[in-house]
Amino acid sequence: MALPDFFIAGAPKAGTTALHAALTHHPQLYFPRSKEPKYFLCGDRPPDLDRQRGPGDAHSAGEWVWRRDRYERLFDPAPEGSLRGEATPFYLYDRAAQRRIQEARPDAKLVVLLRDPVDRAYSNWMHLWSDGLEPISDFVAACAAEEERIARGWAPFWHYRALGRFGEQLDHLYSLFPREQVLVQRYRQLVDEPVATLDRVCTFLGVSPGILLPPGPQNTRPFVPDTPSTRLLASAVRAGASLGALAPPEVWRAASRPLLATLQRRGGPRPRLTVAERREVLAPLVDDIRLLERIVDVSFEDWLGDEGRGEFRARRPALAEG
Repeated sequence: MALPDFFIAGAPKAGTTALHAALTHHPQLYFPRSKEPKYFLCGDRPPDLDRQRGPGDAHSAGEWVWRRDRYERLFDPAPEGSLRGEATPFYLYDRAAQRRIQEARPDAKLVVLLRDPVDRAYSNWMHLWSDGLEPISDFVAACAAEEERIARGWAPFWHYRALGRFGEQLDHLYSLFPREQVLVQRYRQLVDEPVATLDRVCTFLGVSPGILLPPGPQNTRPFVPDTPSTRLLASAVRAGASLGALAPPEVWRAASRPLLATLQRRGGPRPRLTVAERREVLAPLVDDIRLLERIVDVSFEDWLGDEGRGEFRARRPALAEG
């Protein structure tokens, strides 16, 4: 069987794309060309479209690799002796995916990236807003709509707060895998000490450290201001995404590029959250952060403050979010 030896998980907008981009340059590691196959989210069945009802969800689901034979073929080109890896950040959030990985590869290693859950949620919202898919222009209001959206079947990428409940997620993961098979790293470590972080990951995987360089910009978006013209363009994006669900995903992606380029042309730096905004989004997550501290025996007190750490590009221009 050509199945992965290790997985990169965590959450979207927590550095998984940047870590994946760096690790692909290691000669002892192999990743398929498809960064997020999402196979273990599926259980050998097509994605459940009742859980893909948000703007753009259906055409994204069309790209999932859900057939076992297709998934295994992704790893067929791996050079002999290399370690095969896969990076789908949603594997930490999806408990069923965790169980499927354990059943298929109980000896697999998992690299888990964690980020301040408010900063992560804000980056997640901004990504969808700047892509024209998020219809709510206010981040806090979009977070308040989360439970209703989940009930209506919007995909996990819209679960702004829930994706950052790392305490619950790791608690479940550790019930399936021994701790020595799980490496937990913080997003801030990848930003502030990228070479040392990459070396820790390589040592954990059992390949040579001292080879990799920090990744370049990955998966970034400019912040699109809320104006009548951008609202009109965003409405066109959402309408096109709805129609695009009837066509192959690559067709809609190609067709949408000029529209997205126009939408994002006037984008700029992301505004910082106010203290009041941060406190409102953070409040329901405090208990989970305390649970996380108990589970990993590390302080996350900096996540509980009134100031986030800002976006990746502002803190380390040579790198960017994933």
